[in-house]
Amino acid sequence: MSEPIKGYKVFNPDWTCRDFQYEVGKTFEDDVTPKCCSRGFHFCTKASDCFNYYSFNPENKVAEVLALGMVDTESGDTKCCTNKIQIVREISWQELLTIVNTGKGCTGLCNTGNRNTGDRNTGDWNTGNRNTGNRNTGNRNTGDWNTGNRNTGNRNTGNRNTGDRNTGDWNTGNRNTGNRNTGNRNTGDWNTGDWNLSSFNTGCFMTEEQKIMLFDKPTDWTYRDWINSDARYALTNIPKNVVEWVSSYDMTDEEKEKYPTYETTGGYLKVLDESESAQIWWDGLTEGVKNTIKSLPNFDAEIFRKCTGIKVESRK
Repeated sequence: MSEPIKGYKVFNPDWTCRDFQYEVGKTFEDDVTPKCCSRGFHFCTKASDCFNYYSFNPENKVAEVLALGMVDTESGDTKCCTNKIQIVREISWQELLTIVNTGKGCTGLCNTGNRNTGDRNTGDWNTGNRNTGNRNTGNRNTGDWNTGNRNTGNRNTGNRNTGDRNTGDWNTGNRNTGNRNTGNRNTGDWNTGDWNLSSFNTGCFMTEEQKIMLFDKPTDWTYRDWINSDARYALTNIPKNVVEWVSSYDMTDEEKEKYPTYETTGGYLKVLDESESAQIWWDGLTEGVKNTIKSLPNFDAEIFRKCTGIKVESRK
């Protein structure tokens, strides 16, 4: 007989599991060959893995168990199954927290550190999930004193900031206030540089939004004007990965050689490249939408073709 295997098992508040009634201090045996997820008594050798199958709820009962019979294991975590199990003792919720966490005073699961609230934090005094560092509030922060989600650095407030003391979202640098800035101490959005007070600037110490170039020439437009334009809205609808059915009657000899199943299917699905997809989209637009795009400052049909693959003259 093999050595007993120590493990952990979670139960409903009434000590049932899958409608089977258990009792602390007793041994239960079933005349079967154990098979995970099929037959036998299930348990995990790692306490935290039990909560892949039960909610992390202090109302549930948790026990230390011994597998005394045959054991089957499952890849992926430490889930096991046996045909003979002993319910050794109940584990209090406070004791469980010390088992599933590394550190002191944690409320949650799989934390490494002290006084974390949430799951899988590394560090101290984190509130949330999967933080690395100290005193983070939110999820997946790396650093210290971050408030928000997926920040990398220190004392960021917002989401997905990289650097220190940023307020906003998606900033890269330090002490930015706003969103999607790259640099330091920017106030506004989408700046690249330092100490900018407005938005959409590339440079430093800018207080007003810069004018942008369109079709290789200066304009009176700012990037904000472009962002809010009907032309840009229309162009964002250019489709990608368009497919069309090509009948065998329209296939070239090269296509027939490449897709011999056409003899059975009567044709094949052709995946259009981006320029073909864009041209079909353009040809299907109303004249009003076309004119909106062609009314962009400095509109140049040849530059437009080079950038989009679209020939503005009608094929019809």
